Amino acid sequence: MEYRELKLRLMKSKIVLFVALVFLMASCGQEQKKAKTLKTHKKAKVIVKVPDFNADSAYMYVAKQVEFGPRVPGSKAHAACANYYISFFENLGLQVTQQKFKSRAFDGKVLNGINIIASTRPESTHRVLLCSHWDSRPFADHDPDSKNHHTPIDGANDGASGVGILMEVARQMSIQNPTIGIDILLLDLEDYGQHAEEQPKPNSELSWALGSQYWSKNPHIAGYDARFGILLDMVGATGATFYKEYYSNNYAPGILDKVWNAAASIGYGDYFKKEERGAVIDDHVFINKYAYIPTIDIIHHDLNTKSNFFPYWHTVGDNMDNIDTFSLKMVGQTLLEVIYKEK
Repeated sequence: MEYRELKLRLMKSKIVLFVALVFLMASCGQEQKKAKTLKTHKKAKVIVKVPDFNADSAYMYVAKQVEFGPRVPGSKAHAACANYYISFFENLGLQVTQQKFKSRAFDGKVLNGINIIASTRPESTHRVLLCSHWDSRPFADHDPDSKNHHTPIDGANDGASGVGILMEVARQMSIQNPTIGIDILLLDLEDYGQHAEEQPKPNSELSWALGSQYWSKNPHIAGYDARFGILLDMVGATGATFYKEYYSNNYAPGILDKVWNAAASIGYGDYFKKEERGAVIDDHVFINKYAYIPTIDIIHHDLNTKSNFFPYWHTVGDNMDNIDTFSLKMVGQTLLEVIYKEK
């Protein structure tokens, strides 16, 4: 009897030992599996390669726009330049939408405008909006010489510089497409605002940015939405500096931080100042107000001029002589940094 009990206890001990051994082996297997999974995840980490923005290419696109002559609505230069944009984006394989519209100017004249939208990954619901106006001011009403106050301007910086940067961004995207959808929106009738020599009319600020007012209320796609928008205005002059514009900081402070931090991370922190200065009724105001897309304005702010804009603002001096490839580079590279690292 004692012998049988001893044998039984011995068998039980062996069973317990076996179960413990199996459990230990299973635990080790799980730990090895976890370690292997972690190792695999580390290997699978993707390093985003941001394309190199070509400032010489952007400069060429700015010059090409200026070659057409002042892009005043209703002029041959305006029509020819619109066709140039459309062909350019289509040749890159982007989906192009033409939004034709009519709007009444401050002087009662009915203007024919066209907003041009070029899109990558149109099927994607994750989108970012990049904007610039493409028309030029019909009158150099801030020129030092009063004889020029009704002379159309080239708008090399005020209009063409932002578009030139976006054209180079589009070219880079045709080579290496970002993982999100991008909509490039070229806005018309931005610079047909009230002449400086006229007495201010009620709501005269609404005489500006007619193209963005129209698009914001009538987007090219019903129910269009984007995570955020970035507007470029006057971004190509020598010595350009960019402060945090008031309406941008009011409507989209997080987007301002995202863009300004991106600029600092690639060495342009001295030019993207982390201070709020100026309040500009620009295209972004209406996109925020009517389209509800948090949109910021990257716009040259100069503390040393009366206008607080670049020295040749709304003068005949806004020509190719004052376009700087370094300014184009830092803005363009910052844009690429933002959109290629957006997930």
